[in-house]
Amino acid sequence: MAKLEIVKVPNPVLRKVAEKVKGYTSDLEKLAQDMAETMYGAPGVGLAANQVAVTRQVIVIDVSAPDKPKNLLVLINPEILEEEGMDEIEEGCLSVPEFKQFVERPTKIKVRAKNLKGEEVEFTAEGLLARAIQHEIDHIHGRLLLDYAGSIKKQLYLKKRRKLLKQDK
Repeated sequence: MAKLEIVKVPNPVLRKVAEKVKGYTSDLEKLAQDMAETMYGAPGVGLAANQVAVTRQVIVIDVSAPDKPKNLLVLINPEILEEEGMDEIEEGCLSVPEFKQFVERPTKIKVRAKNLKGEEVEFTAEGLLARAIQHEIDHIHGRLLLDYAGSIKKQLYLKKRRKLLKQDK
C-alpha cells in the first residue's frame, strides 16, 4: 500500500465527473487500499478517487471511532436510490483545507454500489455514514463543499487559497 497525495482546490481534477468503473482488477483493489491508507493518514472519514487525481467512481469510507476497530467501506459506482429526513451539519473536506460549511443533507439514504469483486450491494445508511457517502458521491460528480457556500464566502476562500499557493512557490 502507498499513501497518495490528496489534491486540493483549485486543482481542476476535483471538478471532473468521474468515469464509471467497468473492470474489476487487482489495480482497482490496489487503488482502494492506497486510498484507504491515505484517508486514515489524513485523517479523514471518506475519500473519493478524484481527490487523489484518479477520475473513477471509487470511494472509501470509515466512520468508526478512532478507538474502535476499523470498518472500511469501499463503494464502486455508488448511487443513492432513496432519501429520507433532513439535517444541517457543518462539514469539512480534505481537498478544501481550512474551510467549513453547513450542508443540509438527507439523514437516511438507500445506496446501491458494487464491491471490489464487482458484486452489487444495496444497503441503508443513516447519520454520519449517510452524510459521508453523500459527501463522497458529490466528489465523484465534480461537486465540492465550496458549492454549498454563498458566493462571497466562496470567493474569499478561493482568493485566500490562491494567495497561499503563490507564497508556496
